Amino acid sequence: MSSEKLTRVRIVGSGLIGTSIGLGLVQGGIAVEMIDSDPRSQSLANDLIGGVGVAAPELVVLAMPTSQLAVVIKREIDLNPHCTFIDVGSVKGEVELEVKAFPALSRRFLPTHPMAGREIGGAGSARADLFQGRSWILTPSEDIEPNSKALVLELISLLGATPIELSAVDHDRAVAKISHLPQVAASLVAKQLIDTPTEWMELAGQGLRDTTRIAGSDELLWKEIIFSNRTELQQLLINLQRDLGVMIDALEDPEKIASLIAAGRAGRALIPGKHGGKAREYSFLPIVIDDKPGQLGAIFNECAAMDVNVEDLNIEHSPGQLSALITLALSHSDAEKLSSHLISIGWNVHPIRK
Repeated sequence: MSSEKLTRVRIVGSGLIGTSIGLGLVQGGIAVEMIDSDPRSQSLANDLIGGVGVAAPELVVLAMPTSQLAVVIKREIDLNPHCTFIDVGSVKGEVELEVKAFPALSRRFLPTHPMAGREIGGAGSARADLFQGRSWILTPSEDIEPNSKALVLELISLLGATPIELSAVDHDRAVAKISHLPQVAASLVAKQLIDTPTEWMELAGQGLRDTTRIAGSDELLWKEIIFSNRTELQQLLINLQRDLGVMIDALEDPEKIASLIAAGRAGRALIPGKHGGKAREYSFLPIVIDDKPGQLGAIFNECAAMDVNVEDLNIEHSPGQLSALITLALSHSDAEKLSSHLISIGWNVHPIRK
């Protein structure tokens, strides 16, 4: 087997994912060239990553919509007939069908999906650390060339991600439930806010922001994803529709309402904690701060001084008030230690919640 190492990569598609891959690879010493059908996007991405012209790349990354895949593959095979190819799209069954039209490529094409992203797309939102600590799914064929697979695993390692192998069917079922259904739900909830009076919106707290955060995603990207995975998503939407009907029927029955809310809490408890581990139980430390520059920095300086690790942070502002409530999520021992320290130096700390 060849011991070819990754040194040169060509990335087709200069959106968030493609440019983030480029940034991470360049930091790892890989020569990268960004290609895009939009000359302005291509120029921006290459300027951001320090892209260079790449001859005879070992790997071509296809980071554009699946609907463009067949045309781009044909062009790239003609330009780079012996290299390895990967895609980074959100749906894999459709990719497998597209690649079957290119039999000569089957052993050198590895469908992949990095489980990372941001609600804001484009090269300007790219981050070199976007994939650090994230899962990167691979759906390889049984006859994939070992050297091609090794190159892809090297790329994933350089970007700090963890490779996970699944079948294309299992991948598409999984992402329909953990990614595509939440996107649709968040977008539909946010849609209900249209025409809401401004004075009502000023009352919104962190709960609404958390629930609708991903509703800020790019509709052009998501129309492709949802359409491509419509078969897996349809039954999940029917299930959600049924549960909405159950909730509507339960509005006159407090016990049924409680049962539905409890079922939601049970589902949320299944979401893993950091690094894919078991979800941890945190203690929550509320602190009232002045709404002025430097307050958060001062709090975090005290956290560092006491060697406590902040797992999460929530900030609440009340309209018209010159103070804010921050709530730090910490281990119970860290919460007790930090609470005692902050009280001793004059911070407005409230009792720890579990």
